Amino acid sequence: MVAAVTGCIKNDLPFPRIQQNITAIQAVGEEKAAAIDSANLTVTLYLNEMVDIRAVNFSVFEITPEATASPNLAVGVHDLTRPIVVNVSRYQDYQWVVSAEQTIERWFRVEGQIGESVIDDIGRRVMLRVPESADLAHLRLLSVKLGPVGISTMIPDLQPGEIDLSEPLDVSVTCWGRTEEWTIYAEKSELTVMTTRADAWSQVIWAYGDGPADGVNTFRYRRADSEEWITVNEADVTHSGGSFYAAIPHLEPLTEYVVVAVSGEDVGNELHVTTEATRILPDGSFDQWWLNGKVWCPWDENGERFWDTGNTGAATLGESNVQPSDHTPDGRGQAAMLETRFVGLFGIGKLAAGSIFTGSFRKVDGTNGILDFGRPWSARPTKLKGYYQYTTAPIDYTSTEYADLAGRPDSCHIYIALTDWTAPFEIRTNPRNRQLFNASSPSVIAYGELIRGSNTNGYEEFEIMLNYRATDKVPTYLQITCAASKYGDYFTGGTGAILYVDQLSLDYDY
Repeated sequence: MVAAVTGCIKNDLPFPRIQQNITAIQAVGEEKAAAIDSANLTVTLYLNEMVDIRAVNFSVFEITPEATASPNLAVGVHDLTRPIVVNVSRYQDYQWVVSAEQTIERWFRVEGQIGESVIDDIGRRVMLRVPESADLAHLRLLSVKLGPVGISTMIPDLQPGEIDLSEPLDVSVTCWGRTEEWTIYAEKSELTVMTTRADAWSQVIWAYGDGPADGVNTFRYRRADSEEWITVNEADVTHSGGSFYAAIPHLEPLTEYVVVAVSGEDVGNELHVTTEATRILPDGSFDQWWLNGKVWCPWDENGERFWDTGNTGAATLGESNVQPSDHTPDGRGQAAMLETRFVGLFGIGKLAAGSIFTGSFRKVDGTNGILDFGRPWSARPTKLKGYYQYTTAPIDYTSTEYADLAGRPDSCHIYIALTDWTAPFEIRTNPRNRQLFNASSPSVIAYGELIRGSNTNGYEEFEIMLNYRATDKVPTYLQITCAASKYGDYFTGGTGAILYVDQLSLDYDY
């Protein structure tokens, strides 16, 4: 007789903990590419003003293979007036937050007004100022836009010509079948010109003012310890209706200045500001190196490091592909030589693009890398300068994303960014949870880049201007990256592409 044994087999093996991601997303009517942050599990979409934010369609929605998403944004339309929580699941649940930003350009301009109208999108109010002598009942409307062009209507249908703003004017704006009630206010001002703001950098002051739209508007400035006023050339002033601004260059750091807006013979209020200190870019000469086993490190062995490379990752399968070189622009010191090469054994491995960056290589993730981008920084330079020499090579290794680049000449990439990060930005090159630097991210205050896909004639001097999105924001981190292959983070590039960089420095003037 065979005894029956009952029971159960218990599986004590835990499910693998693998983060499930939104890997690609595109909305119909995007202003620019979405920002995907896989560290914080967020997606930010940037919609143009022609999109109904309450009915957004997605043309691309991709997640980690074999994962599921709820809701599935690829299906139907979605209301993004509030963030959507998307649960991406496989073994565990990962809650992603998808939000949208949309700016609808609006304006309301009358003849002779002072500055630009203030548009209050939340309160749905327009406030404008006119000179004390203006007749509010007989103003002349120049142009108005309170909703998306071509798909919105106004009641009353405001057109250029005479308009009565002696009392607040109510306007109904209808778009996408919904109506918003706006109110237009006009007030008189004793001041015809005002200095509204002055943002002092190290050797530049950005001045902002309001004045009559039809006036001759500019700025004057002087050192606080001098009586001599200097007038900004009118050609250097940018105008938007009655608002205007200018960059005042060639100033002294750590010096107090006085700035005032002027319109014809009228002079506005004075603003006192003090310029910031400059700061030298550490180790921009790349003269300090030491060899840690197989890994070349671009800092003194006993000193603080500001730069790092991908050598720690490349050395797991081969040799350092970023090394010191005595091939320099002036024959003195050392330069950084960045080479793109295949690293591995018996054909097993991957492409390693030579790169050097401000930050640190944190650890190896299999054959991938995890890096910390950025060094603490608060100064506001205007440009990155230096020397580079580049030899390109045909792209012979590609990822699936860039398969169409095969056979084309590789490109080097040098870029600088100032950000408002609260900590170093984590870079992950593993395709499973890839997170790379995104120049379009809202955290980027200023950015500039150099891309070249052809050979240089020996060393060439370069200058990268920084494009600031706001002149009043103070950065918290500086990011500079030099790479022999632009798409090296995607393991795409040309074997043998070599980039030399040397004598990097920051300029603070225009």
